[in-house]
Amino acid sequence: MSVSTTSAVKKSYDVEEIRAQFPILKELVHGKPLVYFDNAATSQKPRRVIKAESAYYATINANVHRGVHTLSTLATEAQEAAREAIRKHINAQHAHEVIFTSGTTASINLAAQSLGQLLLKKGDEVLISGMEHHANIVPWQLVCERYGAVLKVIPVTDSGELDLQLANELISQLASCRILAISHVSNTLGTTNPVKELIAEAKKRGIITLLDGAQAMPHMRVDVQDLDCELYAFSAHKCYGPTGIGVLYGREELLERMPPWQGGGEMIDVVTFEKTTYAKLPFKFEAGTPHIAGIIGLGEAFRWMNDYDLDAMAVHEHVLLEHATKELLAIDGLRIIGTANEKSRGDQFRH
Repeated sequence: MSVSTTSAVKKSYDVEEIRAQFPILKELVHGKPLVYFDNAATSQKPRRVIKAESAYYATINANVHRGVHTLSTLATEAQEAAREAIRKHINAQHAHEVIFTSGTTASINLAAQSLGQLLLKKGDEVLISGMEHHANIVPWQLVCERYGAVLKVIPVTDSGELDLQLANELISQLASCRILAISHVSNTLGTTNPVKELIAEAKKRGIITLLDGAQAMPHMRVDVQDLDCELYAFSAHKCYGPTGIGVLYGREELLERMPPWQGGGEMIDVVTFEKTTYAKLPFKFEAGTPHIAGIIGLGEAFRWMNDYDLDAMAVHEHVLLEHATKELLAIDGLRIIGTANEKSRGDQFRH
């Protein structure tokens, strides 16, 4: 099975050529060509990603890391090649820092449950923001209730931005803050948060940082080492990949300390009725049979993205944002909620 068709030469950003790679855009809805605006919920998939996922089932369908027969070996190689493609895309230091989950929600739940067990006690604080998706609110509420910790919230201004002064004050003044968990990009407002600044402040206090990157990943070059966060969560289906697969990036030294979230096959080294020892990273956090086809599809989605000139993609997206904003504001009585200066518009690929 071919796991990549990546070209060494970046392709030009020809919009019509790219649209032609998405089979669903040939569909008619109510007799008219499909116009799809719901990418923030689920992006469509290029043919290459669909074929990569289908090829797994058609040619090498077998479990990974479980057998020595040919199909199992090929499936394992394809999955781990995808892990390496993802590592490269986010600039993680090690492939074993890439943990596969079912999506951003599962990634944040994994982090919350494991960090809660590792770090939290009565009176400790977890800091989030007022613009979080429910997936970055409820898991922290659950662990705070379990361990007697307190959830604190960074306010959002009328323009849809974090109140940075209050954010820095909370980070510096909360006596027992253990975790800072915030969105890289807001799913409703499009606001790009100043996460590097907040992470730097948190690190001065020894606070663990997690970024919800579900909306950032399709729009900017995410470099986890440059961001200097300990944890970063994202989903495949926001960035041209399959549904039901996501990633939790974690810095090696923290992942080594964190206890497993789920138990079962693959995440164990030795099991007895008296004691179980856990497998090495990343498998300690990957209990059970993974979504192998989805992992392969996600790897191909990142290879597909990296085949193109991302700066040109950024320019095109920025033009679309400016045009849509201008036309919407021309509608009498319409008000755009969220007018932050730094909104997700693609030009972050340049940084």
